Amino acid sequence: MSKNHLLVKDRPYEVFSGLIAKFVVALFLFSLPAVAQPQEIDILLKGGHVIDPKSKIDSRMDVAIANGKIIKVAEDIPVTNTKKVIDVSGMYVTPGLIDLHTHVFVGSNQGFADGFSSLSPDDITFKAGITTVVDAGTSGWRNFPLFKKQVIDRSSTRVLAFLNIAGSGMTGFPSEEDINDMDSHMTSLVIQQYPEIIVGVKIGHYRGSEWIPLDRALEAGRIANVPLLLECHLPLLPLEGILERMRPGDIYTHSFCTATDRSCLLDEQGIVRPYVLEAQKKGIRFDVGHGGAMFHFSVAVPAMKQGLLPNSFGSDLHRFSMNSGMKNMLDIMSKYLNMGMNIQDIIFRATWNSANSIKRADLGQMDEGAEADIAILSIRKGSFGFIDAGGNKMDGDRRIEAEMTIRAGKIVWDQNGLAAQNWVKK
Repeated sequence: MSKNHLLVKDRPYEVFSGLIAKFVVALFLFSLPAVAQPQEIDILLKGGHVIDPKSKIDSRMDVAIANGKIIKVAEDIPVTNTKKVIDVSGMYVTPGLIDLHTHVFVGSNQGFADGFSSLSPDDITFKAGITTVVDAGTSGWRNFPLFKKQVIDRSSTRVLAFLNIAGSGMTGFPSEEDINDMDSHMTSLVIQQYPEIIVGVKIGHYRGSEWIPLDRALEAGRIANVPLLLECHLPLLPLEGILERMRPGDIYTHSFCTATDRSCLLDEQGIVRPYVLEAQKKGIRFDVGHGGAMFHFSVAVPAMKQGLLPNSFGSDLHRFSMNSGMKNMLDIMSKYLNMGMNIQDIIFRATWNSANSIKRADLGQMDEGAEADIAILSIRKGSFGFIDAGGNKMDGDRRIEAEMTIRAGKIVWDQNGLAAQNWVKK
């Protein structure tokens, strides 16, 4: 018998006690919380001027992004444990912009619905700092599933939609005016089937004198609890009656124009009509809806001076408007910058206020945990010209440009190579 064996045999209690002590220590160490390792950062935006209207942030801050989410907005975030650091000093860092009025049901047919007049959203959004677009009723309850399959599901841009009260959407006359195909029940059912995508009801092109189309659109919105977007190509219906029927939170678009198929919001003396101001007080929201023919400085400038400001900068994006005086949503924002609106108010209307218009509090903000949709903007100084729908020019000395766009944590637009490595010739 070995000496060690004899020692163990002679001291069984001491050996057992030692084993128990080791077990208790091991159990204690196992139960201790693990030392938290700092989360790895995918992208760190350093030194930019953050404007986040929801959180009332308007100062120099860093923004950390990981796994497609915003994980921190704070001063001087350490660069340790970071995959990519991007210097955005001298630039504005804002939530991704929201274009509330677009036509993106692109297809091979004539016109807008599944047509060649619409645009593929990714072709224009990211280069303008836009991460979310809302299609303005190009589809109706009959063809929305095709729109979803053909465009929404295949786009990197987040595509939301107002559903047209006309069953097949913007298919032109006469089908777009068929009252028998304006079904409040079916429209509301489809909205409720896709609550994460469809954010409202739209009514637009109707040349009759009946109130039935508007009433049915309002009824569909009431059933589904969503706002109405009223495009107001309704020449035979009086504007005062239209605004009286609209509910708080409903949206009136093409607000600042002198089109012949609607009453102007200003009277003949250039004064905002009293019932328009009453509608504003009631909570009606006014969208720009610039388009190729629906924005005039002669209306927008005096309206702004009298306190009738746009709640959103909807572009009315389509194949023709982008090559006219509209260009893109940043151009509209630049017009208002040169008209005297400050950059903070502009960002508010292009982000958080637009998100509120469509009841999407998850968008247009930079809360920690929010999806990392971010626009990095610069204001270029120089001599610029801005054109309205009537071919009238306004001189300006500042233009807002998109330096970078981040969608769901991925860089999707980088104008000047902020995130790129310098090329060195070998």
